[in-house]
Amino acid sequence: MAKHNELGKLGEELAVDFLKNNGYTIIETNWTFQKAEVDIIAQKEDTLAIIEVKTRSSIEFGLPQDFVNSKKIKLLTKAIDNYVVEKDLDINVRFDIIAIHLENKSFVIEHLTDAFYHF
Repeated sequence: MAKHNELGKLGEELAVDFLKNNGYTIIETNWTFQKAEVDIIAQKEDTLAIIEVKTRSSIEFGLPQDFVNSKKIKLLTKAIDNYVVEKDLDINVRFDIIAIHLENKSFVIEHLTDAFYHF
């Protein structure tokens, strides 16, 4: 496995642990719909949190969350619209980003809630 893939997988594992420690129930990981892959679908109380995880080995070229582009947002919102309809859910939906980067040999985790909106 390529080094960047290993880092991404580790980031997703760290994000799942972070969410569980903060009271979220993990519903799905790496759920796919057409060309979209949703990293984590989690629930806390009456909110379905759709989480994009971005992990970087440094922030030299920008913060991890800066790498979520408009194309990715469109793919995620289309996928989750389908997910909610398919599962017949009546729940609040929120799109979050968990940004992770390496700093002094340890990972810094930032959870950005309502990072973008369903249009």
